[in-house]
Order: sequence, then structure tokens, then C-alpha cells
Amino acid sequence: MKPLLFFLFLLSFLFLRPIATLSSSGGATAANDTEFIRASCYVTLYPNLCYSSLSGYADAVQQDPARLARIAISVSLSKARHIASYVSNLTREAEYRADPRASSALRDCFLNMDDAVDEICSSLKEMRRVMVPGSESFRFQMGNVQTWMSAALTDEETCTDGFDDVAEGPMKTAVCKRAVKVKKLTSNALALVNSYAEKGAN
Repeated sequence: MKPLLFFLFLLSFLFLRPIATLSSSGGATAANDTEFIRASCYVTLYPNLCYSSLSGYADAVQQDPARLARIAISVSLSKARHIASYVSNLTREAEYRADPRASSALRDCFLNMDDAVDEICSSLKEMRRVMVPGSESFRFQMGNVQTWMSAALTDEETCTDGFDDVAEGPMKTAVCKRAVKVKKLTSNALALVNSYAEKGAN
């Protein structure tokens, strides 16, 4: 009986060992992907936000700087769309339409955020095109992406600047808080784009 038990134990060990090894390897790869994002985020102005907003996409990134830049742009685009919709809804509320300064700031903010959305969309479309690092087309296309992302960041900053003359209150606080978050995400995305463009140009 004892030899039989030993034989069964030996078989189970042999069959389970490759599975355990595979699981360990997969875990190591996932950890490396996440660490790649953390290290890449050091080039940004807001590395903690960069990591927290992008680490969940580690499986999609897979240590590819081009994918990381594209996903960072996508995250920025999603947030920009949300705030554009949010501000658009506020412009329709009677409370703010009756206040000339608040109404003007909200209207201008919406227009600027709407422009930012278009510019980030253009950046994302350009990033999705096939580009060969080191080529002239790569430098041209990345230059377009950088220009549009920079323009989007400027538009987002203009949105918050427009609230300087608006009285302090819940609306101003809510809009500016959201706008600042979008600006930081766009800034981070631009930094990752710049890093990829610099490496790919060589």
C-alpha cells in the first residue's frame, strides 16, 4: 500500500510542477509589465497619477511604449469627453445662465474642452496608424501627435483660466477640479508621447 501511495504522490508532483512553474512565470510577466508602466511614468509631471490611471492596462501595454502612449491618450480623451458633457449640461441650468460671468466661463470652457476632445481624437487616430520608428514618416506623424496634444493641453488650461473672475462656489470648484484632473492626464500623455517620439526617432 505504501509503495502505491508514494507512486501516486510522485505522479501528482510531476504533473503539478509545470502548472506551478507556468503560473509563476505568468505572475512574473504581469509584474514586469506593471513595473514597466511605473518606470515609464517617471518622465511625467504627475507620476503617481500616471501610474494609477494606466497600471490597470498592463496586460494591453506589455512593455510597449507605443501602446502605453496610445492608452494614455485614450484615458485623457475619455476624461475630456466627460468634462465637456458635464460643462455642457451646466450651461443649460438657469442658475448659471443668470450670472453673466459664470455663463461666459462655462460657455468658453465647453468650447475649449470640445476643441481639446477633437485634438486628442486626432492624436489618437495618428498614433493608431502604422509607423516605422526611425523613418521620416514616423517623425512627421509623431510631430502631429505632439502638436495636437500640446494644443489640447492649452485649451484645457484656457478653460480653468476663464473661471478666475467667477465667484467661489460649488460649481466653480467642481468644474475646475475636473478640468485640472484632465490637464494632468493630458500632460502625462504628452510626456509619454514625447518619450516615445524621442526614442523612436533614433
